[in-house]
Amino acid sequence: MEMNTRIQVEHPVTEMVTLADIVRNQIRIAEGEPLGYKQEDMLIVGHAIECRINAENPETFAPSPGTITAFNLPGVPGLGSIPLFIPVIECSPFYDSMIAKVIVHARTRELAIARMKRALEAMVIEGIKTTIPLHLKIMDDPKFRAGDISTNFMEYFLTKNGRKNGGEAAVGA
Repeated sequence: MEMNTRIQVEHPVTEMVTLADIVRNQIRIAEGEPLGYKQEDMLIVGHAIECRINAENPETFAPSPGTITAFNLPGVPGLGSIPLFIPVIECSPFYDSMIAKVIVHARTRELAIARMKRALEAMVIEGIKTTIPLHLKIMDDPKFRAGDISTNFMEYFLTKNGRKNGGEAAVGA
């Protein structure tokens, strides 16, 4: 069995719902300090959602190279955004396409989805195409809203919306 000791990119979602500072705890443990709590002490509080904003065409998932001419993250309660680039930056097709992570936390799934929608609708990224429209459609999907999801959710979602793997149009859809 493989064990991965790195902090995962999704760790802010876990931190929001557990109120645990994973990075701080890992550093403390590396310095020989005890963790300070046990598994049974952990509480799950509310719901967190993360959307990765990529410089991609939201219909085809093709890279969207160009210059980001405006970049503004909204102020929404429960929002924990992590911008990866600053405005007016050239995006080449030879880069990791993620330009920001938007993370929200709320008491209920319904409220977390509403906060994410507000954040995505208020977010301004100009000069390139992004996956923001795709995330907005996902937030409106009845299965997603109900939490009726699994690891094959995107396959279902893309097929339902007339697309197949990689975003190409589904035949006969």
